[in-house]
Amino acid sequence: MNNLKADIERKHQIFLEDGATVSFIKVCMSDGTSANILYRLMRWFANHKLAPLAYGLQILNKILNGCVIGLGADFGPGFVIMHPVGIVINSKVLGGTNVTLESGVVIGDEKGRSPVLKNNIFVGAGAKIIGSVTIEDNVKIGANAVLTKSAPANSTMLGVPAKPYQKP
Repeated sequence: MNNLKADIERKHQIFLEDGATVSFIKVCMSDGTSANILYRLMRWFANHKLAPLAYGLQILNKILNGCVIGLGADFGPGFVIMHPVGIVINSKVLGGTNVTLESGVVIGDEKGRSPVLKNNIFVGAGAKIIGSVTIEDNVKIGANAVLTKSAPANSTMLGVPAKPYQKP
């Protein structure tokens, strides 16, 4: 459950960086935290060969939060779901530390291959990441962007199809 603690601490840090002074309790009650909690519990049960309980938590997350996260989807500490409605994550997706998702994000498989998200990733509302792509460290993906190719480190990806943003 160390990952869950890191998730909530990271969410608190995001609020502070945005100028909101909120308590730990308020962070726990904010939109998306229950989805994080259910995801971490689901992963714990899945890792301990308790698949029926894991599936039950997956269904509960879908009902309560409107998001579907596959049993095998594996994110490191600092995974934050800001707004869970419409989030769909394939079971084979791997994520590093400090991955933040907004509402409506889809991270999906194509022909048996799923994305890998490295560290310090922000994915804006409605963005889609599909197939055998790697999102390198320190990448921001804009709202409604569609990634079907890998994203280089330290980039901001925008558009359909998504491309690195170039300052004019």
